[in-house]
Amino acid sequence: MKPIISRIVEYFNGKKISEQYPKWEKSLSQLQKRIEYNFHDSTLLKAALTHKSYLRRKYNDHKIPSPFERMEFLGDSILGFVVSKELFGRHPDEQEGKLSKLKSKIVSETYLTLKANAIDLGKYILLSPEEHSSGGNNKPSILSDTMEAMICAIYLDSGIAAATRFIKNHILVEYETTVTRNELVNYKSILQEYMQSRNQTPPIYVTVAEEGPEHHKTFVVEARVDGKIIGIGKGNTKKTAHQEAARMACQKLGV
Repeated sequence: MKPIISRIVEYFNGKKISEQYPKWEKSLSQLQKRIEYNFHDSTLLKAALTHKSYLRRKYNDHKIPSPFERMEFLGDSILGFVVSKELFGRHPDEQEGKLSKLKSKIVSETYLTLKANAIDLGKYILLSPEEHSSGGNNKPSILSDTMEAMICAIYLDSGIAAATRFIKNHILVEYETTVTRNELVNYKSILQEYMQSRNQTPPIYVTVAEEGPEHHKTFVVEARVDGKIIGIGKGNTKKTAHQEAARMACQKLGV
């Protein structure tokens, strides 16, 4: 594990990002208080919060390797393992199907975005000027990805026990209440029913772009009615992107 950490630290320090953004570096102490974890090697936290868009814009290279994406990849697996283990222990009488549905909601982009907002994570993410101006600090795909990258950073810094504590304290906290709230409703169904109640053509969902590496793509989907775009969504799966497009459409239509 140490060679991997060394490579991340060497790469990040080589970009001299902290020297360019001293206020950003100083603000990270606030985030560490929020998450109740102090990094032994703060470079891991900085790497997890430096979005790929910043690096690629700064160095004018869209193929530049990004620690953020690698950390997100590992963090996603750690999150899935810890959530599965906790649900297995907390619900001894539930069948596999119920546990799988519960887990899928907890590790979903929508749920992770709620938890990211609870710690004001968006204000600490370093983005390219273009991504920042388009509201990137509030985008569900970026917030959820950053949560996963931060889980990886904690794991690399202190191991699985520390990562588990973070997940239990900041992601699994009040999960049974949260997964039944309106934020996790099926927006596609709501939009479908809304259009049907007005005898209008049901929406169709068109994937217009696929971004990112094969192992972790981001899908861009448009919700259309009679050829008109009524909502656009992004997500790490087509299903999530569909839901986000439907949510944006519902918001636009005042549903």
